[in-house]
Amino acid sequence: MNNDYKKLERSKMNRMICGVCGGIGSYFNLDPTLIRILWVIFSVAGGAGIIAYIVAAIIIPEEL
Repeated sequence: MNNDYKKLERSKMNRMICGVCGGIGSYFNLDPTLIRILWVIFSVAGGAGIIAYIVAAIIIPEEL
């Protein structure tokens, strides 16, 4: 079985709080700082970013 596929995981190395933005950045090959800035904008604009972060921190597994 070939395990060359990408997995969405919370980052252990590139984390500020739970590693969600670091994991998403590495999954999409983007700078995690850009993901963090976008997440803050969504959080300030309507508050949905905070709830989404908490949900993502719960359901996205941490990398091994």
